Amino acid sequence: MKLLVREAEPNDAAAIVGILNPIIEAGLYTAFDTPLTVDTEREYILNFPHRGVFHVAVRFPEQTVVGFQSMEPFASFTHAFNHVEIIGTYVNLLYRRQGIGKSLFEATFETARSKGYEKILTYVRADNAPALASYLRHGFRIIGTAQRQAKIKETYIDEIIVERFL
Repeated sequence: MKLLVREAEPNDAAAIVGILNPIIEAGLYTAFDTPLTVDTEREYILNFPHRGVFHVAVRFPEQTVVGFQSMEPFASFTHAFNHVEIIGTYVNLLYRRQGIGKSLFEATFETARSKGYEKILTYVRADNAPALASYLRHGFRIIGTAQRQAKIKETYIDEIIVERFL
């Protein structure tokens, strides 16, 4: 698959929602529990932190967005965490296991380093073995488990905490 990884733009909002909402509705891969609107996503992109990293993977020649990855500063209330970002990775359910995540991680790591980041952190649902395996393949390591971290449809879900140093 030919891919181009580039910065997300406001015009990508519909494609991003088209990827994320089926993932949310599946109820298996994310702690998000409410589908997003295109307008909400467009506003999110427009107001994305300037030190953040937000990439989309575009499949060619169709020019279809097939995945995205966003990283935001871990905390804004203190400068003590200026070197840490929190990441989220999402791939269209129809295009998983085709190298999209790999391309996103490579581009995101490079951009994060150029913005002065040293560490990436995230939470992965404990019942999402494929996502955890992907993060581990890309150099993350497990540092703990947040028990009963999410509650979706009255069911508690543990989340695995992983980190990677750049």
